[in-house]
Amino acid sequence: MEKIKKEKVVLIGSSGMLGSELSKVFPRAVKLTHDLLDITNREMVFSELSELRPSIVINVAAYTDVEGAETEADAANLLNSTAVSYLAEACKQLGSVLVHYSTDYVFDGTKSTGYGEDGETCPLNEYGRSKLAGEANVRKSMDDYYIIRTSWLFGCHGKNFVDTILKLADEKSEINVVNDQFGCPTYAYDLAVMTKRIVDGRCSFGIYHLTNDGVCSWFEFAREIVFLRGVDCCVVPCSSDEYPSQVRRPKYSILNNNRMDKMPHWKDALKRYLSVGR
Repeated sequence: MEKIKKEKVVLIGSSGMLGSELSKVFPRAVKLTHDLLDITNREMVFSELSELRPSIVINVAAYTDVEGAETEADAANLLNSTAVSYLAEACKQLGSVLVHYSTDYVFDGTKSTGYGEDGETCPLNEYGRSKLAGEANVRKSMDDYYIIRTSWLFGCHGKNFVDTILKLADEKSEINVVNDQFGCPTYAYDLAVMTKRIVDGRCSFGIYHLTNDGVCSWFEFAREIVFLRGVDCCVVPCSSDEYPSQVRRPKYSILNNNRMDKMPHWKDALKRYLSVGR
């Protein structure tokens, strides 16, 4: 444990939702925002990491606009794939461990039972394809990596479904929410804590699925949000066909965690999130 405490951790993308929580659980990490390190610049990546010589690099920077990726595929691939290859190559050269986050969208969502870490990938949209390409770049470049897939992330310091529902519930007496897409809500704080357990515990390298325990639809998630907040608003289930989108989304965004202890249930996580200054 003393050795772990002395290791240098570099956190890339420290100002976002997950990055902010990781900053709390890795308080001594060197925190790099885009202003300090542009990971799409290969020369800058190698120069900065060579100077810092970290033992562990945690990358949270990503293109996350699922809708936008359909029309900005090049931008999504630059940040989610090409830039990740630069980080992986630099980490390999320096002997650093790379922690990189990915998504449930690498799967097509046709399996109602969900997907294990070794499940067959088949993304339906440009965002998912860009994230899967990033995974592939890590895996082909190095061996000492943790690829952590997660889903339906919510937390402070960023736009998320919980806050969107709360805003709508305050403005309307009734809101419609789709009831035919299923997944695992994940509290950014819990994900950060579990990430630290993996890193500090020197768990086996490879791919991990980390979400809060339990599965629900977007409708069930929204109904629980409104109930816990005590807002006088009726949440009505509807079909995704009522909200046409240019993006194909997986019906079952269920990540099965077969490698770590279960994280707290999403309802418990939601209660804790709503109690933090809300």
